[in-house]
Amino acid sequence: MRTIRPQRAPRCGSSFFRRAFSSQAVREWRVAVNGEAVEPNFVNGLGEGEAIWTSLLPQSAIEIVAEGVVEASDSSGVVRGLADATRPAMFLQPTALTEANDAIVALAKKAKRPDALTTMHRLSNAVRDAVDYTQAATHHATTAAEALAQGAGVCQDHAHIFIAGARAIGVPARYVTGYLAPGFEGDHETHAWAEAYVPDLGWVGFDPSNRQCPTDAYIRLCAGFDAADAAPVRGAVSLGAGEELNVAVEVAQQ
Repeated sequence: MRTIRPQRAPRCGSSFFRRAFSSQAVREWRVAVNGEAVEPNFVNGLGEGEAIWTSLLPQSAIEIVAEGVVEASDSSGVVRGLADATRPAMFLQPTALTEANDAIVALAKKAKRPDALTTMHRLSNAVRDAVDYTQAATHHATTAAEALAQGAGVCQDHAHIFIAGARAIGVPARYVTGYLAPGFEGDHETHAWAEAYVPDLGWVGFDPSNRQCPTDAYIRLCAGFDAADAAPVRGAVSLGAGEELNVAVEVAQQ
């Protein structure tokens, strides 16, 4: 079991409050925007508290700070006790970033075995075999098909290809945004992996980038259909002359 303290982790306009389940207990969590404490406005269908912060005054800078203590244990990737009211079949729906082309379908079919859990493990490894982890090889709008054809990408691309392949063979899958302790593949500002719905187990996490299921080194923040849907921060600016985003994250074992 690990107690991990993430610091200066931006989250605003999306879910980020006390994302707890049986293997992840949130002991402390505070969020502030420009020094003002922010509390969730509502809880969405995934059980995630969401907050909305607005300002009618001109802002030259907006600083979002999240910090807290999370106690995590290793459950071999199985997510239990999550307050999730969604139906798994929802996550069979493709998106622009996770549309499966012939190459992705072929990759998934080759990994397929009689039981879903074995299939998902094989698919996760197949994705990593096909796509090298290469920083800056892709961008936020790179699709699963494009990343697979390129043969290089980052954790977002691995997750998107895995999700596209799983959905193509009838297994619900979703994108997860979170943090990862140092020592693994990832940029450590945020990390991305996927969850697939396995009969008799429920949602199980798979991290193709690191060829493993999430352990106690992972902090799960939120899930969605793809990276855009599970974005840590979403916002809109009116009459803005331009904007720049700077992110800093520190994850340490307490």
